[in-house]
Amino acid sequence: MRLRLRCFNASISRFTLLGAARAFILLVALGTIVSIVVMRPTGVADRFSEVVQPSDRATVTGIDDRPCGATVSDRCVRVLIHVDSGDDAGRRGVIQWNANGVDPPVHVGDKLRVARAQEIPGYEEYGQSTYDLVDFQRGPALLVLFGLFAVMVLVLSRLRGLLSLAGLGISLLIVLLYIIPAILDGKPPVAVAISGSLAIGMIAIALAHGRGAKSVAAMLGTIASLLLTAGLAAFFTSATRLTGLAGEEAFALRLADPTVSLQGLLIAGMIIGALGVLDDVTVSQSSTVFALRAANPALGFAQLFKGAMDVGRDHVAATVNTLVLAYAGSSLPVLLIFASGALGVDEALNLELVSEQVVATLVGSIGLIAAVPFTTALAAWLALHTSRAELEHEAAHGHAHVH
Repeated sequence: MRLRLRCFNASISRFTLLGAARAFILLVALGTIVSIVVMRPTGVADRFSEVVQPSDRATVTGIDDRPCGATVSDRCVRVLIHVDSGDDAGRRGVIQWNANGVDPPVHVGDKLRVARAQEIPGYEEYGQSTYDLVDFQRGPALLVLFGLFAVMVLVLSRLRGLLSLAGLGISLLIVLLYIIPAILDGKPPVAVAISGSLAIGMIAIALAHGRGAKSVAAMLGTIASLLLTAGLAAFFTSATRLTGLAGEEAFALRLADPTVSLQGLLIAGMIIGALGVLDDVTVSQSSTVFALRAANPALGFAQLFKGAMDVGRDHVAATVNTLVLAYAGSSLPVLLIFASGALGVDEALNLELVSEQVVATLVGSIGLIAAVPFTTALAAWLALHTSRAELEHEAAHGHAHVH
């Protein structure tokens, strides 16, 4: 009788704890949905359309040079093109560059994006309009690269990999269709970034890892760590007086709409940049705890916590290094100037372009470090109240995800 009563109490405890955790996540999800609906963007494309230069596809058909100055020695490179799309589709055109300029190298057969330019005298007789080079067409190469990436994910992770790719697609849609447009539309940047990131985190974990106790612990750890990261990003962006004006794109956005919060965009970037690493760490820690519990159901809270923390410390050391290298890579031009001795350490760190990366790295790292013990404790607590059958089920579905 006592044994049955203990089993009944244990079942009630499991239901109450896991049910409460799931109810909390459901409330967060509902709040996130309401926030996204309330702060959805409107009219951004029209307001910022002049920032983006419209262009058409074109193919390079020839390259030569010709005199273009007062003397024969003044020569210009002439790139002959065939326009492949838009109103000028089928027409011939020319792009003219100064031979001593810093224009990118092009070759016959290259695929370009071009825009109509002011006509240059002397080309009308050839039936050629003048164009400016906007950029290269990178779509085909990017599709091949993404295809290779997707194949490797599917080969390694199979169904889990497919679900992870679906989560990746949804994440990109949330960033491109909600987070960035809403901030540009004047909505509170921190609130937008948090709501969008919460949606990304919960959807990605649920798709790749299901809705079991392991995923619940990872979601709770991600939510808490993300909120900490957002608070730190907002505080230290203000404390270090970062403006978001370090890049050329910022001036284009400011010209299009002086009211746009560039500082808000900077904070949002820090939050989103940290999210992928937080997801990785929280899922890893939760998976480790449940694997330990499944391997030895006799382990208590302290043993589960200690065993998973041993793994977490190694994971944090490697991931923090990844964060630092990623942000350093994006600032290589400035770092090269710094390394050349043209700038002292204090001057280099005082540059906003460098300070942005320093703040982003440290904020993300603090959130990452905090996520490890918090998620590990939550997972250990839930694992102790998880049935043997569910533990085996969780252990059978390993840690595989794409961010």
